[in-house]
Amino acid sequence: MEFIKTKTNTSAKQAYDLIGDVHGCAHSLESLLKKMGYQHRQGCYRHPQRKVIFVGDIVDRGPRIREALHIVKDMIDQNQAEIVLGNHEYNAMCYCTEGRKGSAHQYLREHNARHHRLIRETLEQFEDFHQEWKEFLAWFHEIPLFIEKENFRVVHACWDNEIISRFKEISPTHCVNEGLLHDSAEIGSFSGGVIDKLTRGTALELPNGETILGKDGLARHMFRTKFWSDNPQTYNDVVFQPDPLPVDMAQRTLSAIEKQKLLHYSSSELPVFVGHYWMSSEPAPIIDNIACLDYSAVKYGRLVAYRMDDEQCLSREKFIWVDVSRE
Repeated sequence: MEFIKTKTNTSAKQAYDLIGDVHGCAHSLESLLKKMGYQHRQGCYRHPQRKVIFVGDIVDRGPRIREALHIVKDMIDQNQAEIVLGNHEYNAMCYCTEGRKGSAHQYLREHNARHHRLIRETLEQFEDFHQEWKEFLAWFHEIPLFIEKENFRVVHACWDNEIISRFKEISPTHCVNEGLLHDSAEIGSFSGGVIDKLTRGTALELPNGETILGKDGLARHMFRTKFWSDNPQTYNDVVFQPDPLPVDMAQRTLSAIEKQKLLHYSSSELPVFVGHYWMSSEPAPIIDNIACLDYSAVKYGRLVAYRMDDEQCLSREKFIWVDVSRE
């Protein structure tokens, strides 16, 4: 058989498919990859021209967490994908890591009912695979908190130029090594603040000790906020979460102090992709240079990808997804 060499365009930028929060929906992940033209060859899913970037949160809640982790890690090990750390991977690291000798923490994340509820499915599915779970936990330390490409950025929940620049100085790999993990468990630590903002986003505290009750039955004294609002005036201008604020609360005027606490990602910045926020309805950019890819897959929503090429204005037409049924 004669093989014909073909010229490749080495100047062309690598094309990427960015995939939202998987949360153990392994079958849906395989369906989405196949829909985008990926085939399982030589040990992992591959595409002849494209690569994947996962926005984090592969673990917890779903029915096939172990399988999903293997799909993702196999692609990364074969240089077919990249990933940023999600808050659920970070939570798992802390939940399963003992505090230092003499520390006030038995584990870096307290083993209470609320925390166990979030990681329960992950621990149950690895009950007979303890060594595998240890290996995945070790791998989480190698996952960066953010990725910067020439023409776009990726982070699980929020891009903050200032703290990212400072974090680069203490972690050239952009990862959470064991020392930083232990430091992050200390109240008020810089590493804890970085991880919290990049993997959980920004929030405002409700005044006067008020709380709001979420659909999950948990009372919260804060609400998640947009990190891109331009000249917001009321709570409703900045709230960004699945649970809406009560009408009277949403209409409240932001104080000068609250406005100072808000982050603004300019429309002139590079496009940034996030997950985390449990979106619904039909996928579309939030604004021209921000896209959320978390469309509540594990709640029978959609597992969503964005097919990024070289554009600077994100397009509704470049989203692709599969509807998630009961796996």
